[in-house]
Parts: sequence; structure tokens; C-alpha cells
Amino acid sequence: MSTQRSHDRITHLVACTALVLAATATTAHADPGRTHAHDPGRQTLPARDGWASAGTGTTGGAAADAEHVHTVTTWEEFRAALRDGGTPKIIRVVGTIGADDQGCASFEAEGYDFRKYLADYDPAVWGRDKPVSGEQEDLRAASAARQSEAVTAYVPANTTIVGVGRNAGFTGASLQIKGVDNVIVRNLTLESPLDCFPQWDPTDGATGAWNSEYDGMVVHGSTHVWIDHNTFTDGAHPDSSLPRYYGELYQQHDGELDIVRGADLVTASWNVFADHDKTLMIGNSDGAGATDRDRLRVTLHHNLFRNIVERAPRVRFGKVDAYNNHHVAPADGYAYSFGIGYESRLVAEKNVFTLPEGVSPARILKKWKEAPVTADANHVNGKPVDLIAVHNAEMPEETLQRDAGWTPELRSRIDAPHAIPGLVGHRAGAGRIC
Repeated sequence: MSTQRSHDRITHLVACTALVLAATATTAHADPGRTHAHDPGRQTLPARDGWASAGTGTTGGAAADAEHVHTVTTWEEFRAALRDGGTPKIIRVVGTIGADDQGCASFEAEGYDFRKYLADYDPAVWGRDKPVSGEQEDLRAASAARQSEAVTAYVPANTTIVGVGRNAGFTGASLQIKGVDNVIVRNLTLESPLDCFPQWDPTDGATGAWNSEYDGMVVHGSTHVWIDHNTFTDGAHPDSSLPRYYGELYQQHDGELDIVRGADLVTASWNVFADHDKTLMIGNSDGAGATDRDRLRVTLHHNLFRNIVERAPRVRFGKVDAYNNHHVAPADGYAYSFGIGYESRLVAEKNVFTLPEGVSPARILKKWKEAPVTADANHVNGKPVDLIAVHNAEMPEETLQRDAGWTPELRSRIDAPHAIPGLVGHRAGAGRIC
């Protein structure tokens, strides 16, 4: 092990030991009978730690009795542990669990033939003016439904899912937190699902596009959700490894995390989002005002966005508080970090951006629709930069309004921007939880 890695490891252990001792002492003083202060599965979201701490707060399955503490090592065991309704439960994940270990061929509907699909819908044959239809498209859809059934897991209310140790997580899985309250997900490496059956849409853009399903995690219409110390990645299947058909990337990834359709009161802290294109979407449609207006309140703090092309995040409707995050842009292909969308009210403060040579800070903000934004005390390549001023100066056709119109109050700690790269680099992501 290198001297630097040894130093980082020792620093982490010392910091964690100090936190554990402090938590244990505090808990013992308050309740001598409680013994779980240092157990990540029993930890709850601290007070004032982002939007998920509002109201009743977020406790997940901390109150679970012994019968409802599950240790799982397979996808089947994991899904079985989830079935027990809304009873408080803790699910401890040991090792890396594959949701799609059977391979794509196992999901194929009888008669589906990808070579025939390519031949039938070749733009030279099908054209570009209408969506695909017919036998092979129907069989592709049936195959996709089989994969969806196999790789999707629905998380019930009052649940904590926590990885054990430094190497716990899922490959090929889509965790759905849908229509429930009070969920915690911590210390997992989530390798993005690989869609076996993307759909060709010849009408998508000027040249058509392949569209895929399956986010690594979706918060859909749920409340009080804490997503902490996880690593989201494309893992063994980065976009650079994917083929091209009809001249377009055969896109087999969707997002890493989506927070959509009336979701509310979410805190995402100390996560790593890595090596992905369209990464984090908050609000999925401009037309979803009936469900999303006055909701989609999300806090993002102390996260590392590394080699992310865009959507870090893209926001619609929500009051989103993004502070103390570190954005390390890719050497090639960077589009933007913060997407300012329909009726959004983003506050982005004391974040740090590391941009490659030749990339202007004006690109950090992207205006999709007219909406005010607060962007104060952010640093780019080690220096303070007024992101709105530089954006408006270089992109007058996309002039942004200042002042999101609200002031975040639920912040448990705020660090100086110069400390963020080291702090987040050493402590964010799976395997680094105290």
C-alpha cells in the first residue's frame, strides 16, 4: 500500500473512531441501555441534515427488532427480505450481489432476434419519420419486460439497507423507492443496470437515438429518504465500451439516481457519482406540476461528481439545496453540471469545480427554462467564481435570473470550499462509512 493510501486510511480510521466515541458517549448519557450508536444500520439521519430531516425526520429501519434484521448474500434473499411490508427492518448486504447474473439471453422472448431487429428498423429501410413497430419491436418489448421483472426491487417503508464492510453492493439492479416513507440506503456500490434491450427511436433528434431503461436507484413519489455514502458507477460497462448501430451509441444506461413524480424530503450526502452521462434528475417532466409543484425538496451535500457529463443534477420544480459538493469534470465531453429547469429553485453554494484546461466556468450552469437560481461562494479550479455572472457574460442568449427566493436552513455542517476536495475525496462513497 502506498504511503498516501496508508495515510488516508489512518486518517479515516482516526476520524471514525472519534465520531464513534463521541456518539457512544452521547448516547450512553442519554440512554445507558442503548448499544447501537456505532452500528450503521441503526443510525438515523441527524437533525437539520437536509430536507429529509424535516418534519418527522428519517429513521429508516432503526427500530427493527431482531426478527426483522436480515443479512443477505444473494438477489433472491434480498428481494425476499423486502417483502415484509412496512414493518421496520434492517437489511445488511454482504458482498456484491448480481441481479442479472443469468445474462441477457435468459430474458429474450421466443423469436426475438437482434440481427433481424437491426435489419427491420435500419433507417435506410424504415425511415426516420415514425416510431418503430411490428413483430421484432413487440418481441423486444416483451424481452424488456422480462428483464424489468428480474432486476427491479421495490423498497418498502421504514427500511434501512446498508452494506457490510467495504465491498458491498449490487450489479445490474434497479432499486425502486416508490410511494413509501422513511427509507435509508447506505454504504453500497451500485453498478448501473445494463439494459439488454434498448429501443431504437428514429424520431429522437435529427439522427435518431437508442433509449434505455433502469436507473440504479429511483425515488418515486416517496418522502423522507436518506441516501448516504454510496457509490454510483457504470463499473465494468462504461459508455466507451458500448457499440454503435445506425451510427448512434447503443445506449444501455439510463440515470444513476432519479428523484421524480412527487418525491419529497430527500437528503443525498457523501455519495460518489462516477463515470456517467445523464446522472441525476430531479423532476422528470415539465408537465408534472400537479404532482411535483411544492415538492421535490432535495438536499445534496458532500457528494463527489467525478467524470459526469451532465445532470449533476438537472432540476425541475424543486427547492434543491446543493452545497459542499465536488464536481470533477471529464477531460472530454463535458456538457454542464447544474441544469436549471422548469419552475426550479436551485440554491448552489460553496461547491467546488475542477474543470479541464479550456473548459469555461460558464458551462457549469445550463438554462433549460426560465427560473431563478442562487449560486454563491463557489470555487472553480481553486478560485472563487461568480457562476451566474460568467454564464451570463459568455452566454447572453441564456441569461439566468439571480435569487432562488428562499434560504436553506437545514444544514448540519458547512465546510469552506478549499477543504472540500480533500474532505469529500477521502470520505465520500461506499466503504468509507463510520
